[in-house]
Amino acid sequence: MSELPDHIGWTLWRASQVWRKDFTEAMVAAGHAWFGQARGNLMVHIGPKGLRQGDLVDRARLTKQAVQQFVDELVADGILMRGPDPTDARARWVRLTPQGEAAMRDADRIKAEIETRWREKLGSAAFDQLDALLRQVIDS
Repeated sequence: MSELPDHIGWTLWRASQVWRKDFTEAMVAAGHAWFGQARGNLMVHIGPKGLRQGDLVDRARLTKQAVQQFVDELVADGILMRGPDPTDARARWVRLTPQGEAAMRDADRIKAEIETRWREKLGSAAFDQLDALLRQVIDS
């Protein structure tokens, strides 16, 4: 089998994996072992106000069954809570518990620490340029 082509897609993916590994390891070390499991991937989609579980299915691009299982586990662990949707009696709203909010504060702190390390490694100007260019790609 020939070598895989080296292109920007692979570079972006590898950089993302390096960031994700650092972040996940730090969250686990901070006492949030569930962040190192597949269910931890849901947390990026749940903001401070929460969201409908059906919207979580769409955002996470997982099956209803997978999201149901992960949310059940996070509820059992005290990270999330479910409640009625005030605008739709058939829907369930998922939001952070105080323990979940504390985990997200740890996540924000850890993300800032990783950013600081990357800024030191690349230099401030190069880091700012990288950030600006990535945002430009995202916004286009």
